[in-house]
Amino acid sequence: MTRGKMHLVLVSSLVPVAHPASGFDIANRAVLDGLRALGHRVSVIGFLQPGRVPAPDCDMHLLGELEVTNAKVGTWQKLSWLATAFLNRTTVSSGKMLVVSSSRIQSILESLAPFDGLVLNSVQLPAAFQQVFRPHPSIYVAHNVEADSAFENAERAKGTVERFLFRREAQYLERYEQQLAQNAVAVWTFAEADRFGFGRAVSDRAFVLPLVTGWDAAVVPTEAADLQQDLGLIGTWSWRPNRLGLDWFLAEVVPHLPQDLSIAIAGQMDGIPAVSHPGVRFVGRVPDARAFVTESAVIPLVSRGGTGVQLKSIETFELGMPSVATQASLRGIEALPENCAAAEDPAEFARLLVDKVTRARGGDRQRLDGSVFHRAQKAKLMRVMRNVLAGLAPSASAETPSVLPELKVHDGGRS
Repeated sequence: MTRGKMHLVLVSSLVPVAHPASGFDIANRAVLDGLRALGHRVSVIGFLQPGRVPAPDCDMHLLGELEVTNAKVGTWQKLSWLATAFLNRTTVSSGKMLVVSSSRIQSILESLAPFDGLVLNSVQLPAAFQQVFRPHPSIYVAHNVEADSAFENAERAKGTVERFLFRREAQYLERYEQQLAQNAVAVWTFAEADRFGFGRAVSDRAFVLPLVTGWDAAVVPTEAADLQQDLGLIGTWSWRPNRLGLDWFLAEVVPHLPQDLSIAIAGQMDGIPAVSHPGVRFVGRVPDARAFVTESAVIPLVSRGGTGVQLKSIETFELGMPSVATQASLRGIEALPENCAAAEDPAEFARLLVDKVTRARGGDRQRLDGSVFHRAQKAKLMRVMRNVLAGLAPSASAETPSVLPELKVHDGGRS
């Protein structure tokens, strides 16, 4: 039985915002909205990216404004982050957090007492100030197994220096993630495979948290939008795991597609790849991502690496759009919509795309009611949260830390 309402402190490098754009933002907001939907009081500690607005009606304790995206800063800022990481023997991602002091974090925590526990959101800020957070009962939210992604990046690095930096980041991340997971009452991941990313001992108290891209279901026009392209891909392509998928699609799948197929690729990108297919166009940032998606006949979901859930896949399913997906794009998704086909072989991937586009051109748009998928995801999310939060000891607070009982695995927490 779920215990009474709690006071939880959400600790995140970037605080949840009013209008989530990136995958990190969307996951942050889903965690916050889920906790609040269960009736809990949530205080938030973290930085705000410039130009963003914090989530409304929330007890925010901002550490200041901070731009953390590599693609949005200059060379000198990147070198400064690297120097900070080396001087403090930490990751670059946690080094970015060190513009504030541990005493500042400690002071904010003391002002929020009493609270029942911390929700440590991703590795960056919690790892930077582990000594401050460790005494308190916590739930660790692992967006990805960050160390695995960094090791993958090292293997694919083009030069010796880049390979060294990625391997250094991966080694520190592996240590931090293990420590955060082992110290936590429970771990929330967004994909089943990530439950085992921090060791078998931790997996017994790791639970998959299904995600939604917004607490309210997407508003889809009753009349289907006019098609602007046969295939639409959108993402933050400057993030290396995303770019690996896009490069695979352009190099391996596109050569199998007919020359008359139109392919629009939207989103931020470092360096436009050379493509010979006449139908490919790069449109950059679009004013309305959902409109771009719904104006496409079919959505290719092309992830090839990384860990964690692919939020673009979830958004595609919430909009009821037909798609063809790699297995990596389907991490964290238990029940596939009927209009999604999966393939790993490039030629088969292309064949499925052509089949779906042909049907769309013939008048069969293959759209589903995405609100069904959205409701199911949200119900599972809240069930996992409810079950895990029941394991926080009733006596736990910032003033009287206590030893927490070991969580039992709930069947609902894995579904």
